[in-house]
Formats: sequence, C-alpha cells, structure tokens
Amino acid sequence: MLRETFFALANSYSDNLLLIEELWHEIEQSYSGKNRHYHNMQHLSHLLTQITEVKEQFLQWDVVLFSLYYHDIVYKTTKSDNEAKSAALAVKRMRGLGVPNEMIESCEKQILATKSHQLNDNSDTNLFTDADLSILGVNWEDYVTYYQSVRKEYAVYPDFMYRPGRKKVLEHFLKMPKIYKTDYFFEKFELQARQNMEREIGSLT
Repeated sequence: MLRETFFALANSYSDNLLLIEELWHEIEQSYSGKNRHYHNMQHLSHLLTQITEVKEQFLQWDVVLFSLYYHDIVYKTTKSDNEAKSAALAVKRMRGLGVPNEMIESCEKQILATKSHQLNDNSDTNLFTDADLSILGVNWEDYVTYYQSVRKEYAVYPDFMYRPGRKKVLEHFLKMPKIYKTDYFFEKFELQARQNMEREIGSLT
C-alpha cells in the first residue's frame, strides 16, 4: 500500500518512472535502517491508515502524502535537526518531480511542524500532526510496544540519561490543554493517550 500510494502520488507530477523508483528506494532504505525500531515503515503504514480515515477533511491531500513519506526520512536520535533536514530533503525531491512551489512550501512547513506538534493555523497540518501522535492513544499493549521501540532507538543513552529525558517529553504533552488539536483525533485518542503516558511515567520513576 505504501509503495503503490507513493508511485501514484509521484506519477501525478512526473512520468519519469526511473526517478520515482529511485525516490521510493531512498524512502524504503531510510525507514528500514537498522536503528529504526519505531520511526520505520510500520510507522508510515500506521500513519497512512490514520490520515486515510479523514481524507475528506484535507484540503491538500497530495501535500499531506508527501509530508508522510518525508517527515522522518532523516532520523538520528543524537541530533535535534531531523525535522529541518527531512524538510530540506522533501523540498529537493519534490522539486525534482516538478511539484508546484506552493505545494512544496506547504509540505516543508508541515514537516517542520512535527517538531513541536503545536496548534497550527493550517487545518491540514493539525490533522497531520495529530495523526503523527495517534500512537499515543492506542490500547495499552500496543503502546507498550511503541515505547519499548522508542527506547531501542535511544539505546545509545543509559537509563539514567534516557528516563529523565523521556519523562520530560511525556510531561510536555500532558501539560498541553489538548494533545490533539482536531475534533476527530481528540475524541478518538485524547483520554487513552493521557492514561498511557501517565502510566509510562510511573514505570520510569
């Protein structure tokens, strides 16, 4: 599904199938890295499912799809500029496909918004960043798998460094008036997400 969706998307702007194949290979290789325990192809698949459920609410569906494929394409746990580098690569690849500049700029902003997940003046971005956080509101068993996968990605850090950092991230979300900015995702995930994160914090202390 991920491959077919990307090919259909890219083919809307370019008929260079060799280029599209190369771009897909880059995406697949990036998200299949040996240290990708959570930010991987499964994450993209989960995200595609979530946004597809509210497809009719998006104003620029193609922009959101490009954001999906490129928002974590650069991911190193020791760096803080992953979103910026991912956005820059998205811009470069979309230009290569001949995507209109207005769409490219929107995608760049959307990817950068995944760094803070704050309320945005763009409704598509709010839907996308909410979908990106949907994993927080899944059932407890799946949530445990998620946070254990995140811990594996940060394996370079010992517990005495990782636990306070992880706790700070979780508390940041819990202090938000609303984790999810859109009605759909708020109603679907908000309560469970808060319960999950509070429970995880308990396991960290």
